[in-house]
Amino acid sequence: MTSEDFQLRAYVHLDRMQPQFAAFIGAITQGDPPVEGMASLYVEMAPGNWVFRVVDKVVKTTDVRPGAQIVEREFGMFEVHSLSQADVLRAGDVTLAELGRTVADRIKPEIASIQVITNVNPYQAQLLNRFVRGTMLVAGQTMLVVEVAPAAYINLAANEAEKAAPVNLMHITSVGRFGRLWMAGREADVLAAQDAATGAIENLTGRPS
Repeated sequence: MTSEDFQLRAYVHLDRMQPQFAAFIGAITQGDPPVEGMASLYVEMAPGNWVFRVVDKVVKTTDVRPGAQIVEREFGMFEVHSLSQADVLRAGDVTLAELGRTVADRIKPEIASIQVITNVNPYQAQLLNRFVRGTMLVAGQTMLVVEVAPAAYINLAANEAEKAAPVNLMHITSVGRFGRLWMAGREADVLAAQDAATGAIENLTGRPS
């Protein structure tokens, strides 16, 4: 494979997993479940099967725990975490060295869409709750929907939104072309969470997609 064929789609470090975010990831992960307060590293790449060799190198040379390893033909993504920030940062260094890339090679994320739905109707809330793995949506709440590309960056958006405001984390999808986030709460809190999520994404550096 030539260097032109490879893409470091996402490379993002979470300094401290928030309570709801960590709980949600722990509920859906097939690997080691993280706990609140851990640092985390999400890396997405293409082609997806490069994930195998990178995860192999990371778990053999650093003291982090693998939470996710998802490989599709087009994209691949993995996550590692630890209570030690230094260990997670070391895992990031090992990842970049194995790939022969720097942080500057990652794709700069973009907000694909944002929607704020106020005073959610009870019937719509029930439809959405069929797909939720986090906190259920209650009629009358305000709901935030954020889509980000590449998908793995949505994890940073969710974690930073939870830091900023007392909102309820409903659901996160971080695999595929777009990452999606659903949150809900009081309108003022949801707007504060929206600002934090978009600010975190817009402040990341990288190359154009």
